[in-house]
Amino acid sequence: MGIIGTIFIGLIVGLVARFLKPGDDSMGWIMTILLGIGGSLLASYGGQALGLYEAGEGAGFIGAVIGAIILLVIYGMVTSRKG
Repeated sequence: MGIIGTIFIGLIVGLVARFLKPGDDSMGWIMTILLGIGGSLLASYGGQALGLYEAGEGAGFIGAVIGAIILLVIYGMVTSRKG
C-alpha cells in the first residue's frame, strides 16, 4: 500500500476509534492519522506476539481500531491533568 493509502486508512481508523471511545479526545487531524497508523501497528505486532497473526500478516480493520482505542486510553492517561 502506498503512503497516501496508509494515511487514508490511518485517518479512517483514528476517526472510528475516537468515535467509539467515550470522552473528549481533543487532537487534530495529524494526531488522528498517527493514532490510526499506530493502532494498526500495535494490533499487527501484538497479534503476532499472541499468535493470532503470522509473521508479515497485518491486522484487519477491527484489530486496528482496537489497537487505536488502546492507544487513545494510554494517550488520555499520559495527558490527563490531575490537580
